[in-house]
Amino acid sequence: MLAACGPGTQAETPAESAPSTPAVEQQQAPILTQTNVDVAAECYGILDFANTATYAVLDRYLPSNVVTNIVNRRATAPFTSLADLSSVSLVGPTRLKQIEGGARTLDYIDADCVGILDGIAISRDDQTAIVALVNSIDDSELHDVLPDAWNGAVNLLNTRPFTTAQQISDTAGIGDVSFRNIRNSATLSRPLEALFAAVNAIPSNGSYGATTLRHFDWWNIASAGHAYRDDKTCFGLEPSSVPSGAAIRPNLADAAEVRAAVQNAVAYVNGNTLIPASVRTAGYANLDSLIAGRSFKGCIITYENDPWSRNTVHIYVDTVNGFSVMTETWWAE
Repeated sequence: MLAACGPGTQAETPAESAPSTPAVEQQQAPILTQTNVDVAAECYGILDFANTATYAVLDRYLPSNVVTNIVNRRATAPFTSLADLSSVSLVGPTRLKQIEGGARTLDYIDADCVGILDGIAISRDDQTAIVALVNSIDDSELHDVLPDAWNGAVNLLNTRPFTTAQQISDTAGIGDVSFRNIRNSATLSRPLEALFAAVNAIPSNGSYGATTLRHFDWWNIASAGHAYRDDKTCFGLEPSSVPSGAAIRPNLADAAEVRAAVQNAVAYVNGNTLIPASVRTAGYANLDSLIAGRSFKGCIITYENDPWSRNTVHIYVDTVNGFSVMTETWWAE
């Protein structure tokens, strides 16, 4: 990859528009951002522009001293992320938006890249997922996704519905960390959600069944009362959030416990046979990537509304980023 060191120090490449290869790569990229990166695949052109545009081209969009710093740094290694690009002296949010503007003007990116919001570059499909999540998420889950942005969560709940990610980004109390948490909650668990949808689609014969959920209102579920039997054991909850009558378990849940609950729900409805192996493999791999090394608060609930049935609910919520799963299995005579 060619990199100039300043005006006249290296021959400039003649082309001033984006090369064709990144465009092809963008067409083949996943629809949604599926890992915790700061540049969606559809927005890689922003980095391509910073890595390959000539000094003279960059100088159209940035102050010369900033261009010199970028060109000198890329001569040692290409930029691989917005955080990497931001580590260059004098490159902050304003300069990143100017770089984005140059990339868009010269067709390194197109409408599939919404642009840089709160430190991450999101795609059009990311935006759709983010808006849908914020417009529909329950109060308890949103506050778990934004543990350090309580006011931001309240403002989102009071202001929605939104139509663009920019509106969400502009909401008071939403910053780099909270916006990334929202993006991650909206986009990173789609293979797991596909597995859960497949479980929920398995028809019941009336004698037993299972439900698996990725997004849900854990507080309403955990605090609900039941007529005949209502046993609850909770862990990691704030004292004010512990459901009435619940026992307190001292230890948090770990990845092994969460995975076991999901596997049990899948097996309970014969999902290991009825759900395609590709869906199960992708779903479990996605789950493992999201729970490895993490700790979870939650509740385990066994309830009966009559003597002839029983429901068992497992609720797990990541104590840091709010990632949550719920499984419920039931039988009835």
